[in-house]
Amino acid sequence: MDPVASRAARHGVRLLAYSHITVDFYQGAIAALVPFFVFERHFTYAAAAGIVLAATLSSSIVQPLFGVLDDRWHLRGLTPVSIFCAGAGIALIAFSDAYWFTVTMAAVSGIGVAAFHPVGASQARQLSGNNHAMMAWFSLGGNIGFAVAPLVVAATVGVFGLRASPLLLIPALSGVVAVLLMYRLHVGRTASNDRTRVARGRNDWPSFLRMASAIIFRSIVFVGIGAFIVLFMYEYRGMSETVAAAALFVFYVGGAFGTAIGGYLARRWSRTSILRGSYLLAVPIIAGMLLTPGPVAFGFILLASIVLYVPFSLHVTLGQDYLPRNMGTASGVTLGLAVSVGGVASPAIGALADNIGLEYALLPLIALPALAYVVLLGLKDPRYSGGVHKSEPATASRQDPLSQTRGYDRDEP
Repeated sequence: MDPVASRAARHGVRLLAYSHITVDFYQGAIAALVPFFVFERHFTYAAAAGIVLAATLSSSIVQPLFGVLDDRWHLRGLTPVSIFCAGAGIALIAFSDAYWFTVTMAAVSGIGVAAFHPVGASQARQLSGNNHAMMAWFSLGGNIGFAVAPLVVAATVGVFGLRASPLLLIPALSGVVAVLLMYRLHVGRTASNDRTRVARGRNDWPSFLRMASAIIFRSIVFVGIGAFIVLFMYEYRGMSETVAAAALFVFYVGGAFGTAIGGYLARRWSRTSILRGSYLLAVPIIAGMLLTPGPVAFGFILLASIVLYVPFSLHVTLGQDYLPRNMGTASGVTLGLAVSVGGVASPAIGALADNIGLEYALLPLIALPALAYVVLLGLKDPRYSGGVHKSEPATASRQDPLSQTRGYDRDEP
């Protein structure tokens, strides 16, 4: 990749990472709005949870579909539309107290989130080539967006009530501007005239499905901890409500560090080795988190978040390399359906906790990273496996500048 194209690509990834912040902001915002649905609109807890479920299901179910559509029609123009859709759904909640309307708007926001991820991840990979640190920055944007959402909701809806929810459209508008600026800057410097994007290599579905199985195990662990860690620290570690709530913040902050670390580690070692190492290391760390008494558990919570998020961006790029002819599909599955399985499993963990206690219901989570490690044994990174699945640099695209950087970055070690 020439220096000018490389600089343009880096600028493009930064702008896409910012747009990722604005999209995943709405995933965090819908959860942060639950107390206001209960107190202002007098929805029951079950009804309020149904709103979150509508956003989650609409996003996770259709996300792989958008990946398939992107593979077929290269829906570059969908990116700014999806960001606006994600924000508009949340902003419009202010305009009616009716439950059906609130649920519908939450689903609209979820569809916007779903539409962004496969297309955005494919664009980020095409821009970053084989630079996994750049891809990690794109993934990190989602972590940041999810983490800051409760703060922004508290500063707006928490002060003015749900009637202030239109203010929450502002992040989406800024995300749209970022994407349009990315197109303008990148097109101006690297555009050519052929719309064809050529992917070379063959799909390796067996390897992709094995990796997806590991993602499912990771998802159950991560979502299970996120859903119950506050209650666990309060009920079984004797923490106050405020200190226990801080455990969730620590857990999310660690995820941001883990994502960045994973991208930099991939510069030196194969991604499959990093995945296996992370999952193997997660076993004693999660055990320490669940079995260590007192405030020491906070250290294990931070470490657990880091090791569970080190594989996050690597799942995406590895999936794209296993399916070089269906990168949108790979992005949609790794970021969508497989990742959301943890949300489906969480009620089962809750039901088990009702019967045997939360402290014991969480113990099976210790074994799941070990299962992920076993599933990944023998799995090869296409970048290091003799080029069987490795994509050659793509044919330069004349009107789709993103395809110019689809090949591997020669500056990578």
